[in-house]
Amino acid sequence: MRLYVGNLSRDVSETDLTEVFQPFGKIVEVAIVKDRGSNVSKGFAFVEMSEKTEGEAAIAALHGKELKGRSMDVNEARPRAERPSRGKSGGWGGGRGNRTGGGGRRW
Repeated sequence: MRLYVGNLSRDVSETDLTEVFQPFGKIVEVAIVKDRGSNVSKGFAFVEMSEKTEGEAAIAALHGKELKGRSMDVNEARPRAERPSRGKSGGWGGGRGNRTGGGGRRW
């Protein structure tokens, strides 16, 4: 079960989260989401637990619990929304479509 863990202090580490979630079951992965440019935590993470029952127990026990001065928001993670393609043929703007050249007036 994949869990969303929000409202984290910027100095929370993956080791900190592992220690907090480990009493509830086997942890498959811990990933703190960081800004690409500065590599600083965005204040949330994902923790994947091997069993749904373990994840549910972690949610029940840890939602609202304080970690490094902040009250954690722990919920089941929602599936990622699909993003539009950024490829050549479609996606986010940029291209001019099928327009033909500009130029001045034609008489």
